[in-house]
Parts: sequence; structure tokens; C-alpha cells
Amino acid sequence: MLNKYGVSWHAMETEQVLRELNVDSHQGLSEQEVKIRLEQYGYNELKKEEKISPFSLFLKQFKNILIVILIVAIVLSGLVGEVIDAVIIAVIVLFCAILGFIQEYRAERALEALKKMLSPTITVLREGKEEEVPSKELVPGDILLLEAGDKIPADARLIETRSLRCDEAPLTGESVPVGKEIEPLRENIPISDRKNMIFAGTTVTYGRGKAVVTATGMKTELGKIAEEVTTVETEKTPLEKRTEEIGKWLGVIALGICFLVVTISILREALGGKVDLPFIVKVTMFAIALAVAAVPEALAAIVTGALAIGMRQMAKRHALVRKMPAVETLGCTTIICSDKTGTLTKGEMTVRKIFTDGKILEVTGVGYDPKGEFKSSEMDTKNSKSLRLLLQGGLLCSDAILEQKEGKWVIKGDPTEGALVVAAVKAGFHEVELRIENPRIEEIPFSSERKRMTTVHQMANGKRWAFMKGAPEIVLQRCSHITDEGDIRELKDTERAQILKINEEMAKGALRVIGLAYRECPESLPWTEDYLEQNMIFLGLVGMMDPPREEAIEATKICKQVGIKPIMITGDHKLTAVAIAKEIGIYKDGDQVLTGEELEKMSDEELEKIVDKVTVYARVSPMDKLKIVKAWKARGEVVAMTGDGVNDAPALKQADIGVAMGISGTDVAKEASDMVLTDDNFATIVKAIELGRWVYDNIKKYLTYLIRCNITEVVVIGGVVLISGPEYLPLLPAAILYMNLATDGLPALALGVAPPEPDILQRPPRDPNESVFSWDVKVFILLALIIEIPFFYYLFYHELADITHARTEIFFLFIVIELIIALNFRSMRYSFFKAPPHKWLLLAIIWEVILITILTQFPSVLDAFGIVKPKMDDLKVITGFGIVVFISMEITKAILRKKMARDIERRKILV
Repeated sequence: MLNKYGVSWHAMETEQVLRELNVDSHQGLSEQEVKIRLEQYGYNELKKEEKISPFSLFLKQFKNILIVILIVAIVLSGLVGEVIDAVIIAVIVLFCAILGFIQEYRAERALEALKKMLSPTITVLREGKEEEVPSKELVPGDILLLEAGDKIPADARLIETRSLRCDEAPLTGESVPVGKEIEPLRENIPISDRKNMIFAGTTVTYGRGKAVVTATGMKTELGKIAEEVTTVETEKTPLEKRTEEIGKWLGVIALGICFLVVTISILREALGGKVDLPFIVKVTMFAIALAVAAVPEALAAIVTGALAIGMRQMAKRHALVRKMPAVETLGCTTIICSDKTGTLTKGEMTVRKIFTDGKILEVTGVGYDPKGEFKSSEMDTKNSKSLRLLLQGGLLCSDAILEQKEGKWVIKGDPTEGALVVAAVKAGFHEVELRIENPRIEEIPFSSERKRMTTVHQMANGKRWAFMKGAPEIVLQRCSHITDEGDIRELKDTERAQILKINEEMAKGALRVIGLAYRECPESLPWTEDYLEQNMIFLGLVGMMDPPREEAIEATKICKQVGIKPIMITGDHKLTAVAIAKEIGIYKDGDQVLTGEELEKMSDEELEKIVDKVTVYARVSPMDKLKIVKAWKARGEVVAMTGDGVNDAPALKQADIGVAMGISGTDVAKEASDMVLTDDNFATIVKAIELGRWVYDNIKKYLTYLIRCNITEVVVIGGVVLISGPEYLPLLPAAILYMNLATDGLPALALGVAPPEPDILQRPPRDPNESVFSWDVKVFILLALIIEIPFFYYLFYHELADITHARTEIFFLFIVIELIIALNFRSMRYSFFKAPPHKWLLLAIIWEVILITILTQFPSVLDAFGIVKPKMDDLKVITGFGIVVFISMEITKAILRKKMARDIERRKILV
């Protein structure tokens, strides 16, 4: 943030900052000045987003074009006296609206979560006295008094520090706490490098400090993110777009059919001079029945129901969906942009390598769980005196505490120190006992200037020892001797060079390297930096990292196998990011890596051209993440963004689907997301992808089945009326409605919950621009037009001499063919004989056969339908043609399987 002269606070001297803000660092602001500044700047809180009322939200559900078409159908049905039809359709419309309202009512609360991040109280200096005040009453110029554990409520410039470190991972993505200083910095540096500033929403992990507030509320960096969350427009998901497309398409067909049938029938009768009111009502009723047949009334309900089932299944697998349409979006995801810290990695620093006695040994185990081994082919790790002294020193020279909470090991304090403590416990040291037996009696704390920390202990052996840890080159400068298999000898220049080389190699492998040393402290030795931190004995190097999750490695492998490209986006340094990405499998030789500074210099168009070649982004800001997501979306990809920090919120909202971490994730990330992983497991995304594809697969089966059946009905029935007139109706309105609601209804519902097919994860992601009416759907519809419809016309006109008999054959032929199609649509690819069994579909078909058998025993039902009981010869003809339809579908599916195999191979090459 800039002051009134256009200079950033971090680029100014502390005295200049205090003058600019008109405050004395020893006295703080007066109460009167605080009131004046509160009037000027307002409360330190994030602005509230205008909320839509529940009633308005409910009305919003009726803006869906499909719902509008059904409402028109309700009105028309009511006008012609078809009250039952009107009531059935109205119930479906109301059901869809209520479901949609319930889902949306629980969503879109990102700003409220951001507001919660501000701590309720903070210690300040006012009128020369320390006092705790509500964080919302902070104003620019307030003097903050900070200590470990404080959640920082505003942006501020540091004016005093004592070993101060802050966890800025929620804001910048930096996995290691940042050491703070007070010296002015260069003007144009990223937030993550502004070490003399502290930021709202971050936490003090170590040390103490004093700072002067420079920005509050929406003017903070956190506030800017809040602004981004509100200004990022949430786009419709692919499913919403496709459903609207279907609604418009079917609506045009329905209205066109109504208009054509009514107009042509009335004109034909008018030319003969026979038009009267009963005729007009009869034609209108038929047109409405035909229009209702064209529009599957249950479309919105089936789609909503399938998504709801998907949500329940995902919840069982640790993926909590907050926005219903997001269920299917993962199914067509082509890109996953993932935050590194805590998502792809454990979020827990872990010692991986140790160098001591001139040898490198490996340390197994992941995270803070103190289980692991020390492995080396050149050293007896269990009996090495140098190794045990190094581990002992690492624990004693640390303030972090290892605890077990609810069955999980956690670190209280600095993660780097936590890694040293865990390593010592792995070697058999008892943390509490070791500290009690060797109490600390003095310390020289860590600072960013010193880059080291030294503690003095009264050891159990009666001696006093000092242990030092810090940057390897700094520790090495203070050493004159080295341990050698438990003995002590002078440190040679060649050994110094070798140690620095080992340090460099470890750093290149993305390890954070710490040097350790010790010395005896005679009572006569002054416990000052100049005397105590000299002539130290070098113990070795410890290399640690935030390790990848094992399940993330497997999940990444699966993603690539199924044609999904994983991308790592992190606030960490480039070397660290690349090393982790290599280990996980995201980065391979030849891929590009971009830093935040490089991104900032690129235009959106330039990034869009190369974005497919970049797999790792390092040192990035929230705006950089938005830029990356937008670049992929501009290339037509469906982007999922995973993350857990405040910094991820805008990109989570901009992405087609935002996926937040449930355990380590901030409330901000969760509320801005579409889906929350309750187990923080990257692998859960793969399960969610599988379920998303399953849901979409079922919706597609349902749509293809109904549209194929409905098109056949409309073309056959409407065509006959247009050709021969309404007196030759192939089916009466009651029969049409029965087929549409009963025969089609239950099997369609069952297809909406069909079990997943075995190859669902092996398929390439769907093209995000692909219509629900994809080419395979069109093939099945074309099959109906070529094979089924001509036979219907032949059968009807062949039996036209007896119109009742003709209607009987047409009615039962429709039922048999539609039930055969339903059975075959358990899978649109697998053969009927290899498709997964589906008991609900089988029960639905059995029920339909029983129902029509019972209904046709009643003369009143036969009269209403305009049919008679079918003869044995009729059933033979109908069954024979049903077999023809069955064989044609099997051939079609064999062709589709071959095409899919080619698509899978092509997508693998692209990823």
C-alpha cells in the first residue's frame, strides 16, 4: 500500500513511517485521535456483500427456461380442462424449485468467512499504556505489540523485532514462517518478500515485535482479496449451460409442433367449412399432449436428483459439495491447478537427510508422526555418537513442542524446529525427559540478521554445553573443530569446502538445510555472542522439506492416465517447487516453470500462448493465480483449482470448480469453493472426478433415452396428423400421456441412478464445449429416424382400415421398443451382455409390464386409450421388430467403443 506521497511503506525508514502517520512509537495514539481516525478510515472490517432475500432466491429458480416451458404447459393444460396433467407438471416444477433454493441458500458466504479471520482483540499502545482493544477499532497509526500466537488484524510496518517470525502461508503460500526485520526494502518487490511488513490474516509463530498500523479493513492485502472475491463473476457450469440448451431446443420443437398441428388442422377443416368449437378444443388438447410428449417434464427433476445422489456419494468419500451443479463439473475437468503447501504436500516439515561424520544418511517417515528410520550403508546409525549428539542438540536448541491431539501428531511452534524435534524422537529420545534432564539456562535468540540461535544447557553429565543451529555457512564460520565418530578434531579447510558443497547439493534438492554445532562452556566464559559463539564444534547438516503426500503422487499418476493435466501453483521458491513437482510427477524434463515476477511482466495473450507448456508456477500472488486460471479457460479448458489458503479464494471462485481443503483450509477458501475435501486428500479429487463422470453419464443416458423415445413419438404421431388429418390420430391424448409419464417415466428415473461403468475413469475428459447432444447421442437418435419411424408409418397405414387395431399395434409397439431401449441403455458403450447389472431398471420394466397388463383388462381404460387387447399375431410382429432394434443398437455401440479407444490414446499423448 502507498502513502500520500506514492511511496510504499516497506520502502521507508521507520522514523519516516512514524512521522507520516503522526504517531510516537513510545506513546501510541490518544483516545481522541483514535476517534478522529475511526471517522476518517472506518472500522477495521471487511465490507458486507448485499444478500439476496430468501423469497427472491426462491423466485430466481423459476427463471430457468425449462421451468418456464413447463409453466406454459401447466397453463395450457388447465385452459383445456386437463387438470390432472396440470397438477402433475406443477408438482414437478415446485419440487425442482425447492431443491434449487435449498442448495443456493447455503452457498455464497465468502466475505463472511473473510471477516471471521480478523482476531477479536489485539494488544496496542495508547497514551503510553498497553491495552487490549477490539480489532475492528484499530486505525492507521496504532502501535501493535506482538508476541507468538497473535493473529495479526491489520497490515502494519514493523519498527522493532526480537526473533520475530510469521506464518504467511494463508496469504502468500510460503510454507516456512518468514523471519521479520525493520530495515527498508526495495520499492518493487512482491508481498512475500516484504519482510519489514506484517499482514492481516497471518499469525506470529515466534518472537516478539512492535509495529505501526498502515492499513485497515478493505485497504489491507486481505481486503484486496475480499474485493477480488466479490468482483470475480461466477460463470455457469457446463451442466447449467447444457440444460438451458436442451430447454430452448425442446421448447422450440414443442411450440412449433403445437402451432403446426393446430394451424394446419384448423385450415384444413376451414376449407371444408366444418370448423366448430368442439373440433378446436379436440385439436388443441391433442397438440398439448404432443407438446408435453416432446418436452420431458421430469428433466429438471432427474438432473437435480442425479446431482443430489452424486453429492451424497461424494460426501461418503470425503468430498463435500457446496454447489449442486459442481458435481458434474469435475467429470469434465481437463486441468487441475493445485496449491502445493498442505494440498500436494503434508504441510509438515520433515527431516529427509542428515550429513555427519562425513557421511550422508537418509531419514524415513513423513510429517510429524515420530515413526521412521535412519539409513546409511556407511554408518552404524544406532550407535553413532556424532548422530545422537546432533539430534540431541537439534531438540534442545528448539522451542517447538510435539503433541498428540485426537490421535494425530501436531507441532506447537515453528515447523522447522518441529522437524528437528520429530527427528530426535525417531531416534529414541524422549522430548520432555531430555529437556528436564538438560535444562536451558541461557539463550541468544534467532534473528534474520544473525541467522542462528544458541542455547546453553546444564547437562545431565554435569557439564555446561551450548548448542547452535542456523544457516550452514553462518554456523560453519563459528566452528574451529568437528566431530569424528564421537571424537573431536580440528576442522580443515578442505572439509569446510566439502560441507558447503553438500549444503549446496541438498538445497538444489529442495531441502531446507540447517547447520548444527556445540561447545563446552566453562563457568568463566562470558555468555555473550562474541565469546559463546566462537570455537564451536561442527556436528553436521540437517536437510528437511515439506514432503509430498504419498496419495498425491498416485492421484497425479491417475490424472495423467485419464487425460487430466495437473499444475502446481505455489508461493515457494522455484527450486523447491520444481523438486516437489518432480517427485509428485507433475513436472517432467522439458516443461516450463514461471515465477510470479515473470508472470507479472506477461500479458494475458502471451500467457495464453504458452500456458499449456508450464506445469509449475513459483512465488505467485493471488492475482497471478487468477491470471493462470483465466489463461486456461481462454483455451477452452475446464479448470479445477484446489487450495487451502486465503490466497486461493479469488482463483477458487474464478475456476470452473473450486476445491478447498477441509482440515487445513481457511474458512475463506471453503466458502469460496464449490467443493470441500474433508480429508485434505488430493487423491479424493480423483474419486470425485469418477463420481462426476458417473453422474453426467447417467444424465446423458436419461436424456438420450427420453429424447429418442419422444422424438419417435412426435414424428410418428405428429406426422400422421399433418399428413392425414386429426381424425386419423395414431394415438389418443390419454394414450400419449400414459406413455410419456408411465412407460418412459420409471425406466428413465432408473437410468438416472445406473451403476458406474467399469471404464468410466479411463475415458478422456469431455470437451467442455460438447453439447449433451454429442455425436454419439445423435447416432442413436438417427438410428430411430432411419429404422424405427419408417416401420411405425408402414404398420399404421397397413392397418388403417381398422383404426382401433392400428392404434393398438402402434401403442404396444411403442411400449416394447421403449423398454428394449431402456434395457440396452444401461450402457451406451458396453454390449447388453457386458453392461453392469441394474436391479432398479429391471424392477421398473417388470412393473411397467405388470401395470399395462392389468390396465388393459379394464374396458374403460381401453376405450380411453382408443385400443383393444392385442392379438397373438400382433405380438409376434411387435417382438420381431423389437429384436431388429436390439441388434441395431448393439452394432452402434460396437462402433462407439472403437472411436472411444482412439480418443483415449490421443488425449494421453496431449497430456
